[in-house]
Amino acid sequence: MALPMVSLGSAIFHSLPIPHTSHFVSRFPCHCSLSSHPSSSHFLRLPWGRESPSTRICASITDVSVDIAVEEKRLPKGETWSVHKFGGTCVGNSSRIKNVADIIINDDSERKIVVVSAMSKVTDMMYDLIDKAQSRDESYVSALDVVLEKHSSTAYDLIAGEDLAAFLSQLHQDISDLKAMLQAIYIAGHATESFTEFVVGHGELWSAQMLSLVIKKQGIDCKWMDAREVLIVKPTRSDRVDPDYLESERRLEKWYSLNPSDVIVATGFIASTPQNIPTTLKRDGSDFSAAIMGALFKARQVTIWTDVDGVYSADPRKVADAVILKTLSYQEAWEMSYFGANVLHPRTITPVIRYGIPIIIRNIFNLSSSGTMICHPSIIDDEDKLISKNYVKGFATIDNVALVNVEGTGMAGVPGTASAIFSAVKEVGANVIMISQASSEHSVCFAVPEKEVKAVAEVLQSLFHGALDAGRLSQVAILPNCSILAAVGQKMASTPGVSATLFEALAKANINVRAVAQGCSEYNITVVVKREDSIKALRAVHSRFYLSRTTIAMGIIGPGLIGSTLIDQLSDQAAVLKDELNIDLRVMGIMGSKLMLLDDDKGINLEKWRELREEKGEVANLEKFVQNVHGNHFIPNTVLVDCTADSVIASNYEGWLCKGIHVITPNKKANSGPLDEYLKLRALQRQSYTHYFYEATVGAGLPIISTLRGLLETGDRILQIEGIFSGTLSYIFNNFKNGRLFSEVVAEARDAGYTEPDPRDDLSGTDVARKVIILARESGLKLELCDIPVENLVPEPLRGSASAQEFMQQLPKFDEELAEKLKDAERGGEVLRYVGVVDVRNRKGIVELRRYKKDDPFAQVSGSDNMIAFRTTRYKTQPLIVRGPGAGAQVTAAGIFSDILRLASYLGAPS
Repeated sequence: MALPMVSLGSAIFHSLPIPHTSHFVSRFPCHCSLSSHPSSSHFLRLPWGRESPSTRICASITDVSVDIAVEEKRLPKGETWSVHKFGGTCVGNSSRIKNVADIIINDDSERKIVVVSAMSKVTDMMYDLIDKAQSRDESYVSALDVVLEKHSSTAYDLIAGEDLAAFLSQLHQDISDLKAMLQAIYIAGHATESFTEFVVGHGELWSAQMLSLVIKKQGIDCKWMDAREVLIVKPTRSDRVDPDYLESERRLEKWYSLNPSDVIVATGFIASTPQNIPTTLKRDGSDFSAAIMGALFKARQVTIWTDVDGVYSADPRKVADAVILKTLSYQEAWEMSYFGANVLHPRTITPVIRYGIPIIIRNIFNLSSSGTMICHPSIIDDEDKLISKNYVKGFATIDNVALVNVEGTGMAGVPGTASAIFSAVKEVGANVIMISQASSEHSVCFAVPEKEVKAVAEVLQSLFHGALDAGRLSQVAILPNCSILAAVGQKMASTPGVSATLFEALAKANINVRAVAQGCSEYNITVVVKREDSIKALRAVHSRFYLSRTTIAMGIIGPGLIGSTLIDQLSDQAAVLKDELNIDLRVMGIMGSKLMLLDDDKGINLEKWRELREEKGEVANLEKFVQNVHGNHFIPNTVLVDCTADSVIASNYEGWLCKGIHVITPNKKANSGPLDEYLKLRALQRQSYTHYFYEATVGAGLPIISTLRGLLETGDRILQIEGIFSGTLSYIFNNFKNGRLFSEVVAEARDAGYTEPDPRDDLSGTDVARKVIILARESGLKLELCDIPVENLVPEPLRGSASAQEFMQQLPKFDEELAEKLKDAERGGEVLRYVGVVDVRNRKGIVELRRYKKDDPFAQVSGSDNMIAFRTTRYKTQPLIVRGPGAGAQVTAAGIFSDILRLASYLGAPS
């Protein structure tokens, strides 16, 4: 059969073959006929866009040429129906189609309508056929054979006998007809939209027929529905159609009257126009089909079967700790899907809202998971117990976005400026994702996809050329390489502090916000950040709202005695930190003076770090080390822990803090160094969310700094701080008694490991002086280290000794002086203690050997304990005393560990 003339775009072809008419007729399970005259029935028009004057393909529900009485049966609507939708992955092969059939058969709903997509990748294959044909690529023929083979082999696996023969016969006829249509497209070099949509919809027709036959094979009455007979849609623009519910409902009633069944398998994705021309619901149309069917049947629920366990609180590929949300309101789901979350297309939700029909997202590969229910807010209860503060349900991001900023004083108070801007943007077909405008009307800022920003910039430059030249507008600026981050939650509305928490989390992660938008509904807060910060920002806010662990990237410098002890403590507590405190500490680097060990993702295995350093260690390079620890854009927070006593390392603190890197250290060099450098560090800490903690610089693991801060912050006034700050000197003077020689006690302390390798480092008093200057500065005194008088216990002639060994050999020659001091003290009922004093009232400090009565708290210190006494306006008569071990690797490492946990708490970990 041939059509005298068929128009394809701008080309005209004579006597092109029309695809076999049975192709169209067989799409309808009712009787159809070819008629040379119109009847009261509606007609399925060919995708050429016009009818042949002599021939129409009748999609009539009654065959005008055959008089058959049909008893009509009314469609029962309501909660007896449940809708199931299966995507391409779910019906990707024969075993998966069998699995779908089992799910349908085992579903206890009284009536079921099943909406199916084409088999996995088939829709893409069909689009590819169109592309090849209109590109005049002859490989469309072999590509069509692949489509035939895919469905033929699947059918052989699933069905047999007459059903198989009938399906294969129809399949071969469809392929033959498609080949003729593709040949026409090949000749024309162009495919109309109608041709394209007719071709690509075949995948659904084939998968629906096969699934219905598999269910039918199990003895269950099952009908399949070509949705083009029922779903009528009105095109509104190239990428969208609107359902005609009244007409669709009328046609559904008619269809069901001739095809009554409790199980119906319907094609997703495809529909017809009011003129009966085949069309599609565009991309993601199968979900939309299911929702429309749910509305038409007024079903109890619509279940969307997919390959994930439900809707996550964030993209699990970006946030490993993202959780499955048990429930979402329609509005929350709509907001999240608009902002890029893999939930549903926003339009999918629209049909079911009217009737309050829940949508359930479930995983076909994990039937034990209950999935996510999207429903009316009144149905949602406290099911999301995994989220302690459920104001924010989830987060979503859109990448590859550009900001456009139109700015100028001439905009303020001028009506129509915004209208002109967005009319121009509409003209170039750009999609505006978000809009932000200050109340001063000085500027309008909006986000568009990056691929569209060039056209937007050009049209705005042209539109406002005169205003720019006259100075009424100052600029049309483009900020490329952006991402949008949206926080969504219905309970955010009217809840104070949600925005503050969000922005605080971003600030603590050192992320700059470029633009902000929030609607008056308060269901979402949208921010624009740099694209490189997108994942870091997502993880920071997700963590802050208690949806996931507070993750910190850590670098440890100086794996000596204290550093290695800290690493062991971190290793021992890793599981407790994750499971009980929700803290994920990832050591991304360990650097010593010669070697460093780096990791760029999950963190170093702390149980094997020594072996790994020997195996994979590389030459130490501080710049590379810092870049590795801080350069991971997926972890929102970075901390460097300096366990050295190196002034060169300490000189880098300011630069690290400026980069947003937190610093924790027992190294006294920075805080006791030049005063102006110390003041810069403190100013940086106050001016930003970057933290600098140094509790272990004074008193090792004792809470000296935090106690002092607490007194000052609560309004107390410090009068004097007096203390035994050296565990080494505490041990020496606790044992320097009863006539023992000073050199003997020093040798004993050295052998026991209480002193530095060279005891002069302890006896010089410099370490105590550094602690005194730190406390003096914390108390508000602006003193330099040289302002502190220090009583040096190293005899002057021995200060220049070549080695520690030589010093120890010569020290007994100078025992007499200290022995005399000890006798004088003992005669007065006193003891000797080496102390540091901060005299705040007189604005000075001192380090010296003092005598104390035996009933004084300082006289009662034992072993290597430290003791610090705070005299304040509140604690004037009886000082506040902190006492305990002030030296040793275990307690010093514990002090550093405590600072790490304090940092985690500040960054959002529950305390």
